[in-house]
This record gives sequence, C-alpha cells and structure tokens, in this order.
Amino acid sequence: MQRFRWAAVIGMFLVFCPGDLPAQENDSETYRQLNLFGEVFERVRSNYVEEVSDGELVESAINGMLTSLDPHSSFLNEKSFRDMQVQTKGEFGGLGIEVTMDSGLVKVVSPIDDTPAFRAGIKSGDLIFQLDDEAVMGLTLAEAVDRMRGRVGTDIKLTIRREGREPFDVTITRAIIRIQSVRSHLEKDIGYVRITTFNEQAADGLKKAMKGFKDELGSELKGVVLDLRNNPGGLLDQAVAISDSFLERGEIVSTRGRHEDDDHRYNAQPGDLADGLPMVILINGGSASASEIVAGALQDHRRAVIMGTRSFGKGSVQTIIPMGTLGAIRLTTALYYTPSGVSIQAKGIEPGIVVEQARLEVIDGGQRRREEDLRGALENGNAKPTDSKMESPDDAPADGAEETSFEDYQLARALDLLHGIALYDDQAAN
Repeated sequence: MQRFRWAAVIGMFLVFCPGDLPAQENDSETYRQLNLFGEVFERVRSNYVEEVSDGELVESAINGMLTSLDPHSSFLNEKSFRDMQVQTKGEFGGLGIEVTMDSGLVKVVSPIDDTPAFRAGIKSGDLIFQLDDEAVMGLTLAEAVDRMRGRVGTDIKLTIRREGREPFDVTITRAIIRIQSVRSHLEKDIGYVRITTFNEQAADGLKKAMKGFKDELGSELKGVVLDLRNNPGGLLDQAVAISDSFLERGEIVSTRGRHEDDDHRYNAQPGDLADGLPMVILINGGSASASEIVAGALQDHRRAVIMGTRSFGKGSVQTIIPMGTLGAIRLTTALYYTPSGVSIQAKGIEPGIVVEQARLEVIDGGQRRREEDLRGALENGNAKPTDSKMESPDDAPADGAEETSFEDYQLARALDLLHGIALYDDQAAN
C-alpha cells in the first residue's frame, strides 16, 4: 500500500514537469531520488504534527526546488499567476484608487483621473471602513484590494468616513482600470519622464509624454530626464521598445542561455523621439532588470548620461511556463548582456556620474559687499541703475543657490547638467 502511495506521489510530482525528461530518466539514480521524495512525502503526511493537504505539500516541494536554484525562479499558484498577469498587463477591473492601510482601515491615497472612483467623488484622505456592508477591519490590504477588484460592470458599495461629515455610502460600478506606469511634466525647458514599471502601457506612455513636450515647447525643449529610480523592471519587449525610442541603430540587448533557442539579439530601428536632444537617465539600487537594459543600451551607445548610483544587478531572464489550471513556473532561462557584451548579472549598471541622494539646502551667506559698494569705485558706463543694488538674503538667493528649491538632489543635478550642455551648445552655435 505504501509503495502504491509513493508511486502516486511521484506521478503527481512528474505532472508538473512537462516535455521530454532528461536523458537520464532511465538511470536508476534518478528513480532512487524520486523514490526518496515519495518516502519523505509519505512520512510528512503521516507524522507531521498538523494535517497538511497533499496539494500544499506538492506545491511547497516544487517551490522549494525552484527557489533553491536562484532568487527569481519560483512556482506561481493559480492566484499568484493571475495577479502577475494583471500586473504585467497594466489593466484590470476595478475602481481606480490608490490605497494604503491606516489603523486597520483602507485609506485613499488618491483617485486616478477619469476612473469610476474619480467620477464618484472619492477624495484623497477618505477612509473606507466597509465593503458591501462588511467591515474592512481585520482584512489585509491585499485582501481589501481583491474585494474591490472584480468583473467589469459589477457594483460595489463603499462606506466612507470623510473629515467634516457623517459616514456615507457610495456605490461604484467597476470598469477597466489602466495602471499609469509613466508620469511626466516639464521642468522649465527640460522634459521629465518617470517610468515606475515596464508594463504593457509603458512604451505608449513614453510616446504620449514626448509628444506633449514637443507640442508645448517645440524647439525650446532642451533635453530629457528619464527617471528609472526604484523601477523593478517588467516586460522585456517594453524595455526594448523604450530603448529603441531614443536610438537610431545598433544592438539594444542580447540574451544568452543554455540552449540556442534562448539566444536572441534585439536591434534598434531608425527614429529618435527626442531628436538627438541630450538625455540623462537616473538610476539607483532599486533600478533592476528592464531598467538596467534601458540604461545599459543608452549608455553603451553614448546616447544618454547615466546618473545616480549603481543599479540592482538583476541580469537574468525569467520565462513563464503555464501549468494548465494549476498555475505556472517562473524559470530563469538566460542572462542579459548590454550592447558591449557585458553581463548585467550581479554587477548592475555603473553610472557615468555618481550622485548620491542628498538634501539640497540654501545656505544663508549673509550680506556681502561687492566692488560697487567700495568707496571711490569706478563706475561702469553701461551700468543700469539697479546694478548698484547690494544683494541681501531677504530679497535674493545666496551665492551659488538656485531660485528653485529642489527636494530631489539627484534630479536637480540632472537638470543642471542638461542646462549646462544646452548653454554650451548655444554658445558653440554662435
């Protein structure tokens, strides 16, 4: 009977290994190891202090096998696989609010523009304490988010506390929500683009941002900052597309694996969204995978100055292999290489200009005397009346200080560099 159980368990285990087994499947050593697995499985299910389902044990065994290989290989059960698909697709059925937990309640960080929650009047700071008349208290944030997401066209009732008024109910109809992975704005004459993740919306979001800069400034646009700090990566095709957006030609990235089928080279096509304008890419220790592909490609082609601190160093390729209705496995199958042939793995991208994050402060230099304040100083024949005014900390910035107060030191340095390049180019042209 026990031998039958072991055979059944081994059969369950092999169900998760599709395709041709290695040539050594007929070796006695392979069957000896599988027999050991079956024996351990039987001992655990029979003697462990608490009863554990066969499914849990098999799932844990598979996950243990994969996670022992490297930090990025793992088993995804049905729910985890579904969540991963939502994250990479960048859209789902939901309400359109960014939320966090506050004292056991769901707190609205902000409603996303033009979503059901935004149109229903949900505001930043609202506290959601009931979902369809069931208390939120006791749920994790993930559980609360799962309940708010759902099939498009279905309703959910939120009970909300808002400062200055009694609790009230809002019924919202779920719709398709697209995760905004690209945010952008102008820093005077410099375009700033932040990409938070490389989902399916990233490349289109970049194109939209660049078009907005050109529509607003035209030829007055002096440069672009691409902020990839704390971007954990995402889809390879999006990293390739975004790199290609700023390159006219040449290799973007290559992958090399155990089998020839895993070896690929991705090349740029003509066309530069920035029309050759100077670029700075900001990276830090949280920039990984797809972020490092973009930074490495534009650095090797000398298309952008990389600024910040060394990136994370995740240079491995994970292939998602579906396992029917049981989930999927995420398996490392290749490594990334920059156009110069350098592996990103465990090395990362070294910035051309190292800038640690710091706090930028204006230092009060006090009242200072200048040449024009000295008794008997010669006058400048071209001087205007206001030129003789003595600078005071009350009405002017201290020497060396910028008029704009930046809390983001790395971004401030990137803008300084781009303005310096633009100034040099203007002077060279004249």
